[in-house]
Amino acid sequence: MNPIARRLLSQQLISPQFATPKEVVSWMGAVQAQDHKGMRWAVAMRTKKPSLNAFREAFNAGEIVRFHLMRGTWQLVTAEDYWPFLQLCAPKAVSVTKGWMASNRISIPDDELLRIREIICRTVSDKRSATKDDIVRGLEERDIRMDDHRLSYHLRMAEFAGVLCSGDMLPLRATYTLSAGKLPAQATMERDEALMLFTRKYFRHSGPATLEDFVWWSGLNVSDCRRGIALLGDWLHTEEWRGREFYLTDEGRIRGFRKGGCILLPPYDEYLISYKSRDVVLRPDNTGRAHNNSGNFWPVVLQDGEAVANWTSTKDSITVLPFRKDTALTYPGLDAEITRYLKYLIN
Repeated sequence: MNPIARRLLSQQLISPQFATPKEVVSWMGAVQAQDHKGMRWAVAMRTKKPSLNAFREAFNAGEIVRFHLMRGTWQLVTAEDYWPFLQLCAPKAVSVTKGWMASNRISIPDDELLRIREIICRTVSDKRSATKDDIVRGLEERDIRMDDHRLSYHLRMAEFAGVLCSGDMLPLRATYTLSAGKLPAQATMERDEALMLFTRKYFRHSGPATLEDFVWWSGLNVSDCRRGIALLGDWLHTEEWRGREFYLTDEGRIRGFRKGGCILLPPYDEYLISYKSRDVVLRPDNTGRAHNNSGNFWPVVLQDGEAVANWTSTKDSITVLPFRKDTALTYPGLDAEITRYLKYLIN
């Protein structure tokens, strides 16, 4: 088993199979969307012809939506997956968020939660897309003032309740709209059915992956993750690699990997954040170059699937910073990848 080649193919980072952002997000199940700029490239780079405009159109049309879900963080999901994944993941996400609130000594009584949510909904319903500043003004009109931290928790809990999701895309700011007005209603899915769909999409886009990888990515309890795997039956099988048991599917592609490839990976990309077993593609002594222990992830350059450098961008140029200072900038395929990224920005 070559886990690097398989992950590159499963994650659509080489030989991508899909033409549209919606197809990519549906395949992935959920795409980390912590970084407002990076999430667009994370999806576009997995299409056959990366296009910022195509991402914007899919986002604004509600084909893909951004909201807080797994682990209490931002994700992109398709409109079709929004309600079943919310139903599955929200209870644990609420519990995690309440833990964060308690550690920050923030307590929001239920009556305050419902009262503020009602005002937020009224403010958002008056606009196609409302920014946080719009919501702040809506509260101030009712003589309600709170710090940004407390308001962020109110917004997050409204997302977990299925009330708010992303509005139209602005360059660098999040917007909100009412989920009921943007996303079609769906019949309630049985929990096991939702869990099976969720688990299938994870191992389809991230395999080979371990149980611990799935627990980390999903934010669900270990028992739920084990059940999700069991529900898939023979669709998954295991292989051992370097003393660890990895799950993968026979449907996973094994052809398409060619050495000499270079990829500009955005911050918080699924290629790293989908796993606890990041040492497969990231040497332990380079870990601090890709992410820190506080959950911050930075853009990295992949060479043949291994993270080897950081990169930064301006409007018309890319700067690459090798992890090792004594490494020469001789990455095969880097120029072509830079051209692909700059072309994506204007398409």
